[in-house]
Amino acid sequence: QVQLVESGGGLVQAGGSLRLSCAASRSILSIDAMGWYRQAPGKQRELVARITSGGTTNYVDSVKGRFTISRDYAKNTMYLQMNSLKAEDTAVYYCNAQYATVVRWGQGTQVTVSS
Repeated sequence: QVQLVESGGGLVQAGGSLRLSCAASRSILSIDAMGWYRQAPGKQRELVARITSGGTTNYVDSVKGRFTISRDYAKNTMYLQMNSLKAEDTAVYYCNAQYATVVRWGQGTQVTVSS
């Protein structure tokens, strides 16, 4: 089964940018959908952005126009470009992959936005 490893998190000031990466242990060509989720302290995990094998993307309303999800098949990697970051974007961000009946998660990467 595919293993997922996130990177790119860190501390950034409000208005700044970060790019998260999710590296897969094998080809992502056969993965039906990949996504980024986040979980803030005391809150439920929520979907932030998702991309399907056909290239369809969707975003939670709060990040539309600021975040962009993409993938690089040659590098077996998915990205989340986050611009105009806000304090409320602070959370642990998790990478997710779904194929057939399998759902895989990464270990998470912390994003902290200081106001």
